Amino acid sequence: MVIFMGIYVNPGNKGFREAVQSEIYVDKTGLIALMNRYINTEQKYICVSRPRRFGKSMTLKMLAAYYSRGCDSAGLFKGLKIEKDKAFLKHLNQYDVIYVNMQQFLNRAKNQDMTVYLEKAVIGELKESYGDLFSEQACILTEALERIYAKEEKEFIFLIDEWDCLMRERQESEVMQKQYLDFLRDLLKDQPYVALVYMTGILPVKKYGYHSALNMFREYSMINQKMLEEYTGFTVDEVKGLCERFGMDFDDTSNWYDGYRFKKYKHIYNPKSVVEAMSCQDFSNYWTSTETYEALKIYMDMDFDGLRGDIAHMLGGGSIKVNTNSFQNDMRNLKTKDDVLTLLIHLGYLGYDSGSEETFIPNREIAGEFENAMSVGGWAEVMNVLKASEKLLEATLHGDTGSVARMLDQAHSEVASILTYNDENSLGCAIGLAYYSARKDYKIIRELPAGKGFADIVFLPLPHTDKPAMVVELKYGKTAGAAIQQIKDRNYTQALGGYSGETFLVGVNYDRDNPNKPHSCVIEKVQK
Repeated sequence: MVIFMGIYVNPGNKGFREAVQSEIYVDKTGLIALMNRYINTEQKYICVSRPRRFGKSMTLKMLAAYYSRGCDSAGLFKGLKIEKDKAFLKHLNQYDVIYVNMQQFLNRAKNQDMTVYLEKAVIGELKESYGDLFSEQACILTEALERIYAKEEKEFIFLIDEWDCLMRERQESEVMQKQYLDFLRDLLKDQPYVALVYMTGILPVKKYGYHSALNMFREYSMINQKMLEEYTGFTVDEVKGLCERFGMDFDDTSNWYDGYRFKKYKHIYNPKSVVEAMSCQDFSNYWTSTETYEALKIYMDMDFDGLRGDIAHMLGGGSIKVNTNSFQNDMRNLKTKDDVLTLLIHLGYLGYDSGSEETFIPNREIAGEFENAMSVGGWAEVMNVLKASEKLLEATLHGDTGSVARMLDQAHSEVASILTYNDENSLGCAIGLAYYSARKDYKIIRELPAGKGFADIVFLPLPHTDKPAMVVELKYGKTAGAAIQQIKDRNYTQALGGYSGETFLVGVNYDRDNPNKPHSCVIEKVQK
């Protein structure tokens, strides 16, 4: 039997070959060894959800190149990590592969049923290799695969890209969504011809009440990537290697593109942005430039209690507790603030720490996107604070305590109008926002372990700047002098590590009991 290389059935390896031959290629072939373990097991159904431009399609091209009988990829994987795996040759180019991009079918089908269009295309290619097993009468894809397996015992590996495109682009049609999920269930669940399914998209599998049509899938999402963490983006070691190769500063790279946090890998970088920064020799917004900020603004402006204040808090460097369990894995049925925050985690606009169950803005690139969305309108309070932040930093570095206190008064007053709390968190949010522009020259860390406690806010100078380090301690109803003394007594400057330059100690107090609720500030310069 002659096996034909097709578009959807047994594709070639051109996509992966181009990736390997590119100027920047980071070897993620270790993932293949994991997939080999799952072939023909109860764990063979895998759904991986990640933000756009996080390497999902590239992973599918790699898997297609490895498994597809339509090509010979032995030379392509030479020298890569998977070649050292003991099962490398056992599975190399040994399977019939069906590789479909659902977005393409949705676009091409237009007003037609997307699944009918898909079935026609895939069956057409199956006939090229297995035509003798087909009757003249039309049949659905499931029946075609059942016939092939019954006669030849051929098993298929399914690679499905953009599986959730219909959920994202046909949000209003619950009927269409359910029909689509039923199609996938009938095609894949408990079918003897299925050896492995690797399905990827932005959203996890859609939930309907307590049941899911695709409940056989093990899910790997931005909430929990499980053992796929190191394949979600670039790791610290991978980014350090790229920085050395291209002569780019690692700390600057981290400030721009780090911040996605998992259980084992605490620092995962946006791969698209890192590659572009290395290639272009310039730090900029690369990932966010592929989609307009208007999409983000829609979710930011949803009128859920406390959402606006939480976003302001995160923009100021804080973290927010979030319940991710109620999210229905779609972009339409958003009923609570937690649903919106969870969606933004899946979209890549927020990072998530599963240990603390907190969400946060991961890096400078994403913070810039939130700022852009706010600038359109409706966030005047926050924008006023952000616009004044450069003057505040300048006043701090000049030791102008009167101006610093006055500007902090204004900043706290501005953001208080959208916050649902009036405590130390409110003050911390105001201070974080007030120093927002410092992100250009500093790595800003809130609640950093240092000495005998936690420093409230630490400003670590980035390599490109000659500005001094700053340690900021906040007090609520005490004195700014007491804040300075705490920095000294608890040795918070220890958080600066190997930094040996000039350091500013900044003590800030908010006197809530005073009718005027003033802020006070004390600044001291020390040589570390």
